[in-house]
Amino acid sequence: MKNIFTLTFLLISFFSLEAKNDNNKKALIFADSLLYHIIDVYSANDNNLLLETYPKNSNQKISYLAQGTEKKVSQPVSFLWPYSGMLSGVTNLYIVTSNKKYLDLLKKNILPGLEQYWDNNREPACYQSFPTKYGEHGRYYDDNVWIALDYCDLYSKTKDKDFLNKAVQLYNYIFSGWDNRLGGGIFWCEQQKVSKNSCSNAPATVLCAKLFQLTKNDKYLEQAKATYQWTKNNLLDPSDYLVWDNIKLNGTIDKTKFSYNSGQMLNAAAILYKITKEEDYLFDAKKMAANIEKHFRTKTAKNNPNLKIYRDMGWFNVIMFRGFKALYEIDNNPEYLSHIKENIEYVINNNRDENGLVGKDWSGNNNEKHKWLLDNACLIEIFAQFGALDIK
Repeated sequence: MKNIFTLTFLLISFFSLEAKNDNNKKALIFADSLLYHIIDVYSANDNNLLLETYPKNSNQKISYLAQGTEKKVSQPVSFLWPYSGMLSGVTNLYIVTSNKKYLDLLKKNILPGLEQYWDNNREPACYQSFPTKYGEHGRYYDDNVWIALDYCDLYSKTKDKDFLNKAVQLYNYIFSGWDNRLGGGIFWCEQQKVSKNSCSNAPATVLCAKLFQLTKNDKYLEQAKATYQWTKNNLLDPSDYLVWDNIKLNGTIDKTKFSYNSGQMLNAAAILYKITKEEDYLFDAKKMAANIEKHFRTKTAKNNPNLKIYRDMGWFNVIMFRGFKALYEIDNNPEYLSHIKENIEYVINNNRDENGLVGKDWSGNNNEKHKWLLDNACLIEIFAQFGALDIK
């Protein structure tokens, strides 16, 4: 029933993560409980689809469609992007725990819901931004990258070729967005090819590297290196090794910086170092990590003036966490992960509303009435991962 927490959810509402084993168990219990709570609360009662926000925002409109079809109409279910956060959350729980119930949930609920966004009327086929039964909508290269990364992880865990085939199919779509204008790089939106964005190119580098690790096909490694180098040449600020948002076709750079863009470039550098052992990648990764920490962990927690919080929205910070984790797997330095762990403990203990949901701002200084699906789904992933990490 909506608005009613499970007993487990209530019991672990205010937890401390001290002893290693207890820490891991409680993190996994929390991730599990949050998963099922989200499915319950955000259910759109429409074939495994979910709401964009809870409570549902009656003013929420479908606002980004395929070019030439823009019109704002009522939004009955979520966009692809927040729905993909559920794929990431359940995937991470399965990878960490090996509990078959999560694989069953993926196959029976999450993936069937996701397939309602699949558009094979336009080629190459990919996921569009809204379920196809509601018409033709915009298709975004970055939306498809996040899903392809999860398919890589699912194949690595299960060896189910269907997951690898889907990742490769999405790779083909994503790199159909690469052309020679500006010397290469992937656009952001198929229908609006006006800018090449770090949110498309940095995670596409990670995707190529993962596909190389899974297949040993050199074409993926060469594409990973080329995409990394293009992004570094065009979107990396040489003064601090953080990543700018995008470059327009006229050469104008939007120098806005987000934690997830720099975090994915860090992830890319770390995974390329693991593969190649080329020291330049490790140098880049360490420099990026230090400056991500300095630039983004700047907000003051509302209820704890001594605690610094990562300033971007939750999902951006979770994608940043992936980069820190990739570096930790190389240097075993827990500093950055410890700070993120402090942040998410604070969020869970201080920032949940009467429905057990959180908003975009981890500091708690800003609040929204309508809690976004992605802000909550992303916590499943990060708590699942901390269920497997030995971080004090």
